[in-house]
Amino acid sequence: MRFRLENNVLDADRRELTCDGAAVPLQPQVFDLLLYLVTERARVVSKDDLIRHVWDDRVVSDSALNSRINAARKALGDDGAAQRLIKTVPRKGFRFIGDVVEETAPSPAPAEARSASARPAPGRPAIAVLAFENMSGDPEQEYFGDGISEDILTALSKQRWFLVIARNSSFTYKGRAVHIRQIAAELGVRYVVEGSVRKADNRVRITAQLNDTTTGSHLWAERYDRELVDVFAVQDEITNAIVAAIEPQIHAAENFRAHRKPPASLDAWDLVMRALSHYWRVTRQDHIAAQALLERAIAIDPAYGQALSVLAASHMFGVHLGWAELAKAAPVAEAAALAAVRCDHEDAWAHTALGSVFFSTRRLADALSEFEQALTLNPNFSLAQGYYALALSYAGRSGDSFEAAQKAIRLSPRDPSLAIYHGIAGYARFTERRYDEAVALAREAIRHRGDLTGAYRVLAVSAGMTGDVALAELALRELRRTQPNISLDWIATQLPWRNAADREHYLEGFRRAGLT
Repeated sequence: MRFRLENNVLDADRRELTCDGAAVPLQPQVFDLLLYLVTERARVVSKDDLIRHVWDDRVVSDSALNSRINAARKALGDDGAAQRLIKTVPRKGFRFIGDVVEETAPSPAPAEARSASARPAPGRPAIAVLAFENMSGDPEQEYFGDGISEDILTALSKQRWFLVIARNSSFTYKGRAVHIRQIAAELGVRYVVEGSVRKADNRVRITAQLNDTTTGSHLWAERYDRELVDVFAVQDEITNAIVAAIEPQIHAAENFRAHRKPPASLDAWDLVMRALSHYWRVTRQDHIAAQALLERAIAIDPAYGQALSVLAASHMFGVHLGWAELAKAAPVAEAAALAAVRCDHEDAWAHTALGSVFFSTRRLADALSEFEQALTLNPNFSLAQGYYALALSYAGRSGDSFEAAQKAIRLSPRDPSLAIYHGIAGYARFTERRYDEAVALAREAIRHRGDLTGAYRVLAVSAGMTGDVALAELALRELRRTQPNISLDWIATQLPWRNAADREHYLEGFRRAGLT
């Protein structure tokens, strides 16, 4: 269905707003809000209605809601004073009052029949999750292993990087001794997750492993021993741990596979896998290399959402660490992130990338909303959890920030970004004036990564506030090595605090550390 609104056309299927035929850039939530107002134009829509249908009942501030309403008005050439199309009804809500003509969208040409979000990414591998074997000897315990397997399958399905085989296919091997290569051939998969469950009294032992079917090798294996105080809580905890561990292992295996290919035969998937291997190294040179690979992938497939997402995230990562100029990087990153969301609005990476743009461009309410959306789509996405923690700290919610950072650490204890999460937790403690804890967390971050700019910032300001001159000098020296352009002016103008008092606190820590 399409809706003609004066000289605008709102296309629900394409998720696109055009004005006189030209596309109007629109954030995903603004599109959802506008579409809901138009479809419900016969009545006044309350704030609760909007929160339920646009924000999935998450807590939303009045300022965030108003910013989306204003953005919807601006996209249509309306404003809060005229209220020509979107009217505010005091103490009641909002109503779309403009003339609307409903049209049936034309059927897509065969080449367009599948949307970018529905088609598999080029070269994307498939993974099967087998039913976990019940080792308890009690048929009545069968449900527990099946539940773990189904939870893992469901959680992996939220990862848009690979195709997950449906339960009805992967569970056909339950109770059968079948070689892993036969499974690979019959299901067309590159990776298989299998495991076992043993319950005894009030304890459970779960083993899980990820297998590469092309080599027959184990890429990852782990054992979990837990007390069964709450069965569902244990299932959730172990599922989250397994899923968070699997994604980086597949990325590493796919990167290794891509590096074995001749350069001329690399497809878009291979290029993104290579780019990710650079992305996780967190250096300026690696991010430049990643961006070049991602641009090649996008040239091959302009609607490759994951390539667009990682490109946007890489540019904004460089801004936060002082490698890139905000004025140059932000427009490129925002265009890529919006394109990624248009390609697949249910991809957590896309929303995380867009959130990172909003974060660095001082749109903190929008950034928090995008990170929350990413975590709704994929609760096991540790990168989104880490970004969310960082945005919370700059929004002045230090306690929430620390808890979010700790959750990112728990989600993925082997994550390539683990050092970053420790640094974010350290900054949260700094904002609470718990300087000794901030120092300890910054040191832990540096233990994982000796070249992490953010960790040296936290160490420098915390040492400055405690009066530890020697530590402050050491931290500042290392910080200048990792970020040569660091200065009080850069900090004051480039980092996106909501509260001036938090910015001044950070600057005071640097002054005491000796930065000018």
